[in-house]
Amino acid sequence: MGFSIGVSGPGMGPRNAMETFAEGGDTRGQVYNPRVVSRMLVYLRPYLNLMALAFLAMLVESSLTLLAPYLLKVTVDTYITQGDQAGLIRISMWTASTFLGLYLATRTEQYLLSMVGQRMLANIRRDLFRHLQNLSLGYHDTHIVGVTVSRVMNDVATINDLLSSGIITLIGDMLVLVGIIVVMLFMNLKLALLAFTVLPLMLLVTVWFSRRARVAFRETRTSVAKVVGGLAEDIAGVRVIQAFGQENTTQENFSAVNQVNRNANINAMSLSFIFLPAIEFMGILATAIVLYFGGRAVSSGEVTLGVLVAFLSYVTRFFQPVQELSRMFTTLQSAMAGGEQVVKLLDTVPEVLDQPEAIDLPQVKGGIRFENVSFRYRPELPDVLRNVSLEIKPGQTVALVGPTGAGKTSIGNLIARFYDASSGAVLIDGLDVRSVKQRQLHRQIGLVPQDSFLFSGTIADNIRFGRPEATDDEVETAAKLANAHEFIIAKPDGYRTRIQEGASNLSVGQRQLVCIARAILTDPRILILDEATSNVDSLTESLIQDALRKLLEGRTAVVIAHRLSTIRSADLICVVDNGQIVEQGRHEELLAQGGVYAALYQRQFA
Repeated sequence: MGFSIGVSGPGMGPRNAMETFAEGGDTRGQVYNPRVVSRMLVYLRPYLNLMALAFLAMLVESSLTLLAPYLLKVTVDTYITQGDQAGLIRISMWTASTFLGLYLATRTEQYLLSMVGQRMLANIRRDLFRHLQNLSLGYHDTHIVGVTVSRVMNDVATINDLLSSGIITLIGDMLVLVGIIVVMLFMNLKLALLAFTVLPLMLLVTVWFSRRARVAFRETRTSVAKVVGGLAEDIAGVRVIQAFGQENTTQENFSAVNQVNRNANINAMSLSFIFLPAIEFMGILATAIVLYFGGRAVSSGEVTLGVLVAFLSYVTRFFQPVQELSRMFTTLQSAMAGGEQVVKLLDTVPEVLDQPEAIDLPQVKGGIRFENVSFRYRPELPDVLRNVSLEIKPGQTVALVGPTGAGKTSIGNLIARFYDASSGAVLIDGLDVRSVKQRQLHRQIGLVPQDSFLFSGTIADNIRFGRPEATDDEVETAAKLANAHEFIIAKPDGYRTRIQEGASNLSVGQRQLVCIARAILTDPRILILDEATSNVDSLTESLIQDALRKLLEGRTAVVIAHRLSTIRSADLICVVDNGQIVEQGRHEELLAQGGVYAALYQRQFA
């Protein structure tokens, strides 16, 4: 079934968390990271056949690109200067066929690469989503949702650009470059060497660009993650923002983050805007050199006019793949920056893992035992539970009460094994929860959280979330037991009413009743109720209490409560304070002791 639980562990301020977890990595990262490429090439393997076809199309494209200028040479030297009209018609047809073939090869290559790219994109995102679903709550507690979304959407897209079209384009450009150099040297060595005098200057510009682009494009990955993270956080908290009149403050905060992203992208693009015109200028310079010295050579009879025409065409084409390679370099930098974060996310090991020898959890009776359990959310933080020992018998209802931050929710988290105890053991029917498979454990535990989270879809979809195969009759029966049926059928669309963003079309109490119906439908043996009646009116509370009585019947229940009136009938009340159980007993017994529980009760009902 689905779980959503409010963790009472340590928190961070939203902006502090944003700065901490919008990882961009070291902006001085590697120009080429073989580990990232090797990990991502795994996603290319299923499409090697399509990539091979794209490679063949690229070879045809490169060959025809090299052939076209040579046909111009033949046209000028053999047919135009000789006045061969029939030959001119034939060569014109060959030239037209060459350009048609070039068009078809280019479009075929682009189509195949786009197909491969989109499939890879979907597969990487699928695996990232699966991995995120398997990561422990500890990861999600400490990572901004928007930053994670940026990893899955933006960073993966940059990797796709490199792996699909990038590799083939890189090989094609290199083949064209080498081919042009060979053909030009073969046609006229002296003129070729003159044309290549600009290459040292081009190399210096490229080195300058590469060093600065490496930092600039990593900064863009970091900044865009912060923008997405801030946007997601502020949209989710828009009600709080408006309630406290902090629209201007949040707008200023977002503008600041957005400006950083804008500046990072401007810096990155500025480098490209400097580099690409510089390459174009060198192309023009090389063309001028060929035109001047080639023109003199034609005048002196050293070379033919056709050779000069071909040289001018080759020089123009020579700098086109250079420009494309420069764009590929920027793509490489973005892909390396994004890929490092994607690989880092994929390599994140869940804190809670099934042991290799983990067994299926049999149908449980519901006995729960804590044996000297201590727990902290992260190694550098203090314990939130200290040497807790507790025994809950099958079918027993145990209430956990105490001040905020005492560790009540942490006990519920450990029962469901959302986290692992730092020391000690949590046992269900005598089995350590770490020795059984998590899925089997979760299927026998129901949760009604304080924050009644509902998914997009209909009310019926949310009730059957833990049992997608449940029939409409079973859904309706669960809703009736949860006292939710009446308000549901009062809706215009009844059970088909769609849940709006944030379940804003349902009251807090109605959401809670839907969550109770969801738990009833899964028929769990153990229930964890985390402040299930908080923030509701007295009438709704009575409906919830009645629904909970039906739900608790015959089941083991752990009830986390602030309202002491809701747990008077509990079989056992445990008072949690400062990470320890300081008192245990029934309601009347604890009142008679005059301890912490009695003080809490008097304070609440004074």
